[in-house]
Amino acid sequence: MAESERRAGTSEEVAPPVQQCFMVPKKEINVVSDMAKWKRSQAYADYMGFILTLNEGVRGKKLTCEYKVSEPIEKLVALLNTLDRWIDETPPVDQPSRFGNKAFRTWYAKLDQEAEKLVSAVIPKHLADAAPEVAVYLKESVGNSTRIDYGTGHEAAFAAFLCCLCKIGVLRVDDQMAIVFKVFNRYLEVMRKLQKTYRMEPAGSQGVWGLDDFQFLPFIWGSSQLIDHPSLEPRHFVDEKVVNENHKDFMFLECILFITEMKTGPFAEHSNQLWNISAVPSWSKVNQGLIRMYKAECLEKFPVIQHFKFGSLLPIQPVTS
Repeated sequence: MAESERRAGTSEEVAPPVQQCFMVPKKEINVVSDMAKWKRSQAYADYMGFILTLNEGVRGKKLTCEYKVSEPIEKLVALLNTLDRWIDETPPVDQPSRFGNKAFRTWYAKLDQEAEKLVSAVIPKHLADAAPEVAVYLKESVGNSTRIDYGTGHEAAFAAFLCCLCKIGVLRVDDQMAIVFKVFNRYLEVMRKLQKTYRMEPAGSQGVWGLDDFQFLPFIWGSSQLIDHPSLEPRHFVDEKVVNENHKDFMFLECILFITEMKTGPFAEHSNQLWNISAVPSWSKVNQGLIRMYKAECLEKFPVIQHFKFGSLLPIQPVTS
């Protein structure tokens, strides 16, 4: 992996200039030919660098291990707890269609209204001008209120939200483990609750040929956690007993547990890609393969990236060498 790609996304490298001009992010990828612009952009380099930095940061570590929890991390968890509470306050409505419960729109309207205020509570006063820019990524990270669906593009928006908080110096290098284990893991719990409560549709799902209906990043970071594990090998994650005994320590197994709760029938049939991955000999090979797959299946797919928004923190401008 290019050294520059791996380092980008740490807050030392991308500390903003003092006079940062923030802007409300907007769509830039409107036609398929715009995808080349995205792959050359500073946003792509920084986003991928951020994903890979965290991938290294959680390597070989359990969810339950000791790590530093800073004040901004605590505030982000509180923000996610607020979103969770709003789900409880917005029960699903009776409707003829089983999927896409319209109460999600009521829940989303509240987030749409409150997002800037929620973000302002996380960032220090002197960065108040960044709130409208950063809040856009939070609003984009919970699903689409028109279609009542959720997919890897929404997940990417949450990673972009966290990346922006690193770029403005709210989150720092020593927050890496807490970003994944405390904040992103809490985000996953809230998203699973949204998906279940409002019976959200998978956005752009490839059905049994996709890795998962809703998520991708926890499989990348979760496989990194398992690298060099003394006893758990990729072949073990299709074993129900192993998953039940170890899911609290490993994000990858939490994802498998959720899939088995949500789907019926043989695992090889409803999750064919994951079944194939269980035959890979080592977790490091799984991890490398998933990173390649993430780029190809998510970041290089127009239907996913057309919704991505670009601003001053994640700019569409080409990488400056």
